Amino acid sequence: MTVTDDSTEEHGHHLPAVEDWPKGFGEASWWPFVTAIGGAGFYVGAALFILGHGGNNLVGPTIGPTVFIASTAVFLAGLYGWVYHAFVKHFWSRDTHESGANALRWGMITFLGSEVATFGAGFVYYFFIRTGTWDTSHLPDLTTNLVLINTALLIVSSITLHWAEVELRKNNRSRFLAGLGATLLLGIVFIGGQILEYYEFIVHHDFTLTGGVFNSAFYGLTGLHGLHVSMGAVLIGIVFARALYGQYSAERHLSVTTVSMYWHFVDAVWIFLVVVLYFGAEMNI
Repeated sequence: MTVTDDSTEEHGHHLPAVEDWPKGFGEASWWPFVTAIGGAGFYVGAALFILGHGGNNLVGPTIGPTVFIASTAVFLAGLYGWVYHAFVKHFWSRDTHESGANALRWGMITFLGSEVATFGAGFVYYFFIRTGTWDTSHLPDLTTNLVLINTALLIVSSITLHWAEVELRKNNRSRFLAGLGATLLLGIVFIGGQILEYYEFIVHHDFTLTGGVFNSAFYGLTGLHGLHVSMGAVLIGIVFARALYGQYSAERHLSVTTVSMYWHFVDAVWIFLVVVLYFGAEMNI
């Protein structure tokens, strides 16, 4: 039997590559690569949007949004394929103490390290534009009740997710599902609150992306964070759906742990962002 035939028979699905690489992770998959292409497309779409809405438009105004929407479809398709083939399909057949578990946790930690660098680049840009004379007279009131409520919601969502993890380790599935569902709901409400905030700023205060260097920093950083919250909500939604089908227990919770790490990171970034960008922007220092 050939390597291809053996892999197809054992795993029951087809992937573009069938080598066991890296060792211990099963056959190599293109799904992470597809997901990365979709994620990169977000940045390309945002750049094309800016290029299409400046003084001298270099591209059509609809090209950026089109690329962004297409990238979203590619990203979600890649994320679905990645999660399904890596975690869902053979969930019950895997050993509860498989050697790849720690490697996957460290993989998430490494990914979060790259995310620190990504957000760090945005904050460096913001600190750079803050070094000169700072005039806040043209800025709308950034520290509104909406941003305070949104911040409280995100902090509470981290608490409910941690509570869900604790209850799962006690094999209390009803409380685990309740905590997970509450986290997902709070995350969705947060995203809706950020969309409402954008609407208020753009429509009622003419505070647009192309209105100046602070505007670009504000929408760049908050938009990047909103994108990460949206991705986190998708991941929690996948975990929640799997939990409803009976997956996860005190011995099997790797996906819950890694998604929780990501969500807590997003929460911490938002708190830092609110302190530096919202409150800090209105300080004449």
